[in-house]
Amino acid sequence: MTPKPPSAPPAPALPLRLVAQFRHLIHELGKFGVVGGAAYVVDLMIFNLLLSTTGWLTATVISTTVAATGAFIGNRYWTWRDRERSSLAREYLLYFFFNVVGLGISVGVLWLSHDVLGAVWPQLFQTRLADNVAKMLVGNAIASVFRFWAYRRFVFNGAPAATPAPAQVG
Repeated sequence: MTPKPPSAPPAPALPLRLVAQFRHLIHELGKFGVVGGAAYVVDLMIFNLLLSTTGWLTATVISTTVAATGAFIGNRYWTWRDRERSSLAREYLLYFFFNVVGLGISVGVLWLSHDVLGAVWPQLFQTRLADNVAKMLVGNAIASVFRFWAYRRFVFNGAPAATPAPAQVG
């Protein structure tokens, strides 16, 4: 009787292979989400503190600027800390530029809600709740997707530090 040759272990299921392949991206997204969540709370608090006294545009610019500055520190020193560094000035200028674009996205959504839709239905769209939904949920969601892509692609785009290769899957 001839011994049976050892069989190869079964390949892991597709979700496990995808997680293994995109592990680094998943970690970056998680860290970006934590930093963004903290910035969101700061943005929300400042926006609402200023909304009644300064109007929606000024409140948006100030709250977004303060939150984005804190997020820069978190993203540079935690989310993408393993990336090769360029100069702080270069990174901050690019970061600032992409935050201005993100701010434009949020302002555009808020303007569409408050002024355009609010001209037709002021009792619905010119309220504090509508302004918060437009800026803090819809505008920030769209702007966050844009900013993650832009930061990863242009601001913190140095090669990740060398890490041991993951075990071969499948």
